[in-house]
Amino acid sequence: MHRNRLYDLLLGYGFSAQSADQIAMAINTILVFVVLVAATLITLAATLSIAHGGQEMESIYTIKVKDINGEEFSLERYRGKVMLIVNVASNCGFTSQYDGLEALYTTYKDQGLVILGFPCNQFGGQEPGTEEEIQNFCRLNYGVSFPLFSKIEVNGPGSHPLYTFLKAAKPGILGSGAIKWNFTKFLVDREGTVVERFDSAKKPRQLQGAIESLL
Repeated sequence: MHRNRLYDLLLGYGFSAQSADQIAMAINTILVFVVLVAATLITLAATLSIAHGGQEMESIYTIKVKDINGEEFSLERYRGKVMLIVNVASNCGFTSQYDGLEALYTTYKDQGLVILGFPCNQFGGQEPGTEEEIQNFCRLNYGVSFPLFSKIEVNGPGSHPLYTFLKAAKPGILGSGAIKWNFTKFLVDREGTVVERFDSAKKPRQLQGAIESLL
């Protein structure tokens, strides 16, 4: 309601000019706040309604990915599994975490854990190789047996729909959403809910408790 009209209405109800002015200002401030909150919620809803191929995604399982050999499929393949999703790189200070990730996978895969590694070259150009080079590097140096995928972007306008989904579900520190560096980890439960986000410095072995609670 326009402040002048509200002010006149309050005067008509017997409020003093000063009281009417104060009340009108307070109500208008509240209305502005409500509008801002509504706009924020609409933006958040739009972010969560991730579009892919022109269709709204209702869950993580509708998102399509390409494995490191180029085969495309949806994450429906992993429905009922606990997923640990990691953006990886071959020339990073955290690359040695491949050892820990493989150890987690070996320990818990029979109980329902799957680790998904997504190479990304957005952080310091630390994943410059081809998919074949990445796959060979991981197998030869770390014996990686968990699923690896084609290179993607995790930030910016080219962000893969999976990472748009993950960042909306768990925005991280200060709610910025952006992935800060290689080896950021997202833990997803058996129902497809993103339950935890861990930064690069969090070592794989430190995730055992969180993983076990979901298995």
